[in-house]
Amino acid sequence: MSPGRFDVVLFDLGDTLIYFDGDWPVVFYQARQALWDSLRADGLKLDQAFVEDYTRQMLAYYQERDTEFIEYTNRYVLSKVLQEWGYEFVPERILTDALQEFHRITQAYWIPEKDALPTLAKLDALGYRMGLVSNASDDPNTQFLVDKLGGREYLEVILSSAAVGIRKPNPVIFHEALRRMKVDANRAVMVGDTLGADILGGRNAGIFSIWITRRADTPANRAHVDTIMPDAQIRTLGELIDLLAQL
Repeated sequence: MSPGRFDVVLFDLGDTLIYFDGDWPVVFYQARQALWDSLRADGLKLDQAFVEDYTRQMLAYYQERDTEFIEYTNRYVLSKVLQEWGYEFVPERILTDALQEFHRITQAYWIPEKDALPTLAKLDALGYRMGLVSNASDDPNTQFLVDKLGGREYLEVILSSAAVGIRKPNPVIFHEALRRMKVDANRAVMVGDTLGADILGGRNAGIFSIWITRRADTPANRAHVDTIMPDAQIRTLGELIDLLAQL
């Protein structure tokens, strides 16, 4: 039994429990090239224009999903572009291999926060239950990154938008996490770095929302800083234990 007002702590993943330590445009380019190489190794005749087309459509879907809050997975986008290039029925193995090569590149740059596992362990020892709600376009990649963090043993629910089809801040994804954990919204907190997804989404779902700010100085957050107000704020995960004790 947790010691205070809340029983469940839900976490965001990127820039909350882990962070990206690389030059994203460069890494994204390398990942796209690895995906292309994998498709060609499996016999698909695709020139460099395919990479440019795939990139353009991926970025378009990324923009669309952030307004509709519907998740378009990497697999969906890849399949769609391949259909347009004349490959209507591509074996699942080929798609899986190509996406694994794409994420193999990006995964190397995701680094666990030093205070992430100690915080999860302390919360577990105190009797809190924990889950994860992440906006992500590939569920296997999310699962891999959780294992890279070493956090699976502490997380009862690991929920990505790719698996649910709905992105934060739509409350549906939060409600699904609560449903799986069989807990009411007023007994849960959401910890995340993004005002427009984690904080607004948590509040829309009736969940007490805690903004972690050490990696939150982003254009998107700066645009919302005067309009989306968290219920509480911390700079690091290490501060979470004391905050929960005070609530």
